[in-house]
Amino acid sequence: MTIVTETAHALRAKIFRGLGDPARLSILVALAQGPRTVSELVEESDLGQSSVSAHLACLFECGLVRREREGRFVRYELAGGEVRALLAAADRVLKRTAAEIAACLNYDERGRRPG
Repeated sequence: MTIVTETAHALRAKIFRGLGDPARLSILVALAQGPRTVSELVEESDLGQSSVSAHLACLFECGLVRREREGRFVRYELAGGEVRALLAAADRVLKRTAAEIAACLNYDERGRRPG
């Protein structure tokens, strides 16, 4: 395996670890419906304001969302069609494999190995 391939695999794994958090995924899914402010995301989720802000900061730093200031508010949106396509691709995989993924004992919903 070449260094470039190892680096590419490491970066891919990092994307999926970031997407592996249910809170960040719920934010991305909400943003796939259209731009939102932190307050709107808090209202639409079971997350607190500080949690939403922290997850948005992570997603912004990773380049998955972008932000734009509108007066005293900051509006967040998906960084591009590729992020939306990635979420849609995950949904297509789940249509075929939902039962198997739900039954998987290797990782819990937080991505941790049991035991």
